[in-house]
Amino acid sequence: MTSKIKVDNINKVSDDSNIINKCGTTITLGASGDSIALASGASQTGFGRTGTVDWQTGSIKTATFTAANGEGYFCNTAGGTFEMDLPAGVAGAIVSVQDYNNTFDSNSLTVDPNGSEKINGGVAGNSVELNTEGRGVTFVYIDATVGWRSVQDNDFTKKGEVPAFIAATGGTIATCGNFKIHTFTGPGTFCVSCVGNAGGSNKVSYMVVAGGGGGGYEDSGGGGAGGFRESESPTCSYTQSPIASSGGTTVAPGANPITVGAGGAGGTPPTATPSAFGTNGSNSVFGGPVTVTSAGGGGGGGGECNSDNGIRQGKPGGSGGGGAGVFGPQPQDGACGPSGGTGNTPPVSPPQGNTGGNGPTLARQTNNVAELGAGGGGATQVGQKTPSPTTCGAGGAGGAGATTSISGSPVAYAGGGGGGIHTYGGGSGSRSSGGAGGGGGGGFPGPTANESGTNASANSGSGGGGTGGNGGGCAGSGGSGIVIIRYKFQ
Repeated sequence: MTSKIKVDNINKVSDDSNIINKCGTTITLGASGDSIALASGASQTGFGRTGTVDWQTGSIKTATFTAANGEGYFCNTAGGTFEMDLPAGVAGAIVSVQDYNNTFDSNSLTVDPNGSEKINGGVAGNSVELNTEGRGVTFVYIDATVGWRSVQDNDFTKKGEVPAFIAATGGTIATCGNFKIHTFTGPGTFCVSCVGNAGGSNKVSYMVVAGGGGGGYEDSGGGGAGGFRESESPTCSYTQSPIASSGGTTVAPGANPITVGAGGAGGTPPTATPSAFGTNGSNSVFGGPVTVTSAGGGGGGGGECNSDNGIRQGKPGGSGGGGAGVFGPQPQDGACGPSGGTGNTPPVSPPQGNTGGNGPTLARQTNNVAELGAGGGGATQVGQKTPSPTTCGAGGAGGAGATTSISGSPVAYAGGGGGGIHTYGGGSGSRSSGGAGGGGGGGFPGPTANESGTNASANSGSGGGGTGGNGGGCAGSGGSGIVIIRYKFQ
């Protein structure tokens, strides 16, 4: 026979206070203020949960797994994305998950419901993706209508850092949402009072454009655009140019010097020296922990025939100057005529510019023929070679520049200058186009006088237009450069 002890109340010996009390169907353990503890190694059932989980600190998850009711998991996605499968939903079931070491932003964790169950009342069977750094979520199963409901959601930055943002002065400052934009149209200093951190911002986006080359004199090539370099930081948000790199750059506390290159002068009538060449533009520089230098654009080639030998080739630079247009091949010319200057000189990656166009070379056959200079190279396009010389026509167009919204709206920079045209026998021509981004147009002979090549736009880094025939008209000068720095400040 099984032994039984039947009591309604159990009291302490010391003060006769109640320890266990049965009243009707309710059994009360302990008095108010008392705590009830299980012996070491003991387990409990039937008491239910109180909105908490048991964190599985001894089992960090690194691959797909199935969660259990009442447990919390630290998930390490450093090795790649994986999945947490929720258990079958029972009212009151609870599961928690936490980013183990701030890697969910690089490799997300997918939370998948059991079968056709829902998460937060969404589409039956659809999973959710946790892709925010440091995120943690607790899910409680309610019912078939809502399914698993996220009742706690947090997002902590790396290593408990309080977010800090870059703070700086210098140049002309504009605000675009959460971003500051510093524009330098001349030399200056980007002076940093706070370098920020990963929780806020610690890198800047930049665009550095050098001065454009000047156009050549007489039947000449257009000036090459100044080198164009751009990089977008991870915390910035704008439409960058197609030749931008990713990553941005860090900045040093204190002074980060800025140099804005001047545009090159247009060529002049040749004397004992090859002055028909356009002059190269000057470099632009963003100084700091990593110095970013864009090279000045190459000057356009100029001059014709034997008397001007050696000055018809376009000069190398950020983008190369265009070659001049001439009659008859000369010893220093290539098989296709005076060559354009080489772009991306010195070389960087991504390339900072393109080669200038080659000027055509044809033997003189009749009057009313034309010598047409080629266009200078632009940031995204080579300078255009001139079409076949005709009575009426234009020099080669300048290569197109690059468009970016780093300043808050889309603007093109670093277009090549257009080549000039010289006709014989009374023919007239038309102005060639400068490359998109501010390139100067090429000169041409008008009805009564030679029209000059036009100057490139200031602070565009574009090349100047070449002149047409001698005896009037000037070569266009290159546009000055520009430096723009953008960063998240709040």
